[in-house]
Amino acid sequence: MIDYTILVVEDEKVQLESLAGFLRKLGYQVVQSSQPVDALQVAREQTVDIVLTDFKMPGMTGVQLLEKLKQVNPDIDVIIMTAYGSVESATDAMKLGAVDYITKPIDLQQLKVMVRNTLERKILVRENRLLRQQLLERFSFDGIVSCSSAMSQVLNIAGRVASSNATVLITGETGTGKELIAKAVHYASPRCEKPFLAVNCAALSENLLESELFGHEKGAFTGADRQRKGRFETAEGGTLFIDEVGEMPLSLQVKLLRVLQEKSFERVGSSVPIAANVRLVAATNRDLEAMVGAGLFREDFYYRLNVVGIRIPPLRERREDIPLLVDAFVLRIAAENEKLVKGVSREVMDALMKYAWPGNVRELENVIQQSVVLCRENIITTEDLPPRVQALRFEKSTSLEIEGTFTEKTEAYEQGLIIKALKDAGNVQTKAAELLGIGERHLRYKLKKYGMK
Repeated sequence: MIDYTILVVEDEKVQLESLAGFLRKLGYQVVQSSQPVDALQVAREQTVDIVLTDFKMPGMTGVQLLEKLKQVNPDIDVIIMTAYGSVESATDAMKLGAVDYITKPIDLQQLKVMVRNTLERKILVRENRLLRQQLLERFSFDGIVSCSSAMSQVLNIAGRVASSNATVLITGETGTGKELIAKAVHYASPRCEKPFLAVNCAALSENLLESELFGHEKGAFTGADRQRKGRFETAEGGTLFIDEVGEMPLSLQVKLLRVLQEKSFERVGSSVPIAANVRLVAATNRDLEAMVGAGLFREDFYYRLNVVGIRIPPLRERREDIPLLVDAFVLRIAAENEKLVKGVSREVMDALMKYAWPGNVRELENVIQQSVVLCRENIITTEDLPPRVQALRFEKSTSLEIEGTFTEKTEAYEQGLIIKALKDAGNVQTKAAELLGIGERHLRYKLKKYGMK
């Protein structure tokens, strides 16, 4: 049955019993009270979802009870029952926090719908709060996995700039987590209750990007069959994250510079200015200073963006973060895929620590995701790793100065040649065999001999 509690407050006994009985038949937990004072005590002692209360009662009105209930628990929803002549007073009660009112004599079917709608709204509010909390946890500075001094400096700067309205420019290689830092800045700022919207300059043509940012009027261009709000309007009061800003055309840079200077913009096809109360955070993996020198990026726009600059170091410069990130990714991805994977072997961690990570944290997450999915045990082994990472297991020096017997040195040298040939051939064994000057069957034998996949 439905596990919700409704408190019915009515001084007329027959009406009280009738309403309570009807609601119980619908499957709700019902508590009855003929006295507002007793109803308040019930609300203090147990969980109550909805209070259905009469408007006129001896000792306390429904509005007075509403005010006291909100002091006990603001989440309690109150529905007022009122005679036809007191409807105006009931609507006044809604201004004070009542969710709805119903006139007497009570239409039970109307009451049924009203209670159901109130509970659905309550569930939606709770889900939104939970989602909001999850967002705050996921994108808070505390939720960013790191122990390196390099990232500590990044988080320190981001944390200090969050409370301001200053424009932020985040730089770093692809996959370093620029959008994650942007979200953390937003959710740590006074704008956290407002939208966080992102737009990728590299994904849209110049015309589409302009419309995406500023919106357009009906008939502004071919295909504009209706008015459309842009990201600046939709993100009002919040944060707009412009990713890959280095790909923005010079003509659009001028328009965005004007928005930053004048705090207003115009839709495409309109000359009416619209106020822009939006905090701008931009990101790029390109060297904007070099682009300014080459005339590919406006200098005035660059300095407007780079009020506070944050550079995120690549993963190879903060390898001490790799074990923490691996543990976090394994835990989350295993749960998402309902697998009992607990961690990685020592050999896997060694390979992950040695790998160059050209794709940075995003590539590491992808590798862990693939490994968790392929893993047949509760620990990820080297066989579960992608070939490009697994190859490090076999990459040994081709110098004869390595330790070991003559046979071990020869095999190590041979494995190094095979690995290089496979890399040069894009892991196509036929081409690798040709590069080595041996047959494909011979190569497969060597791969099997050395346990190389």
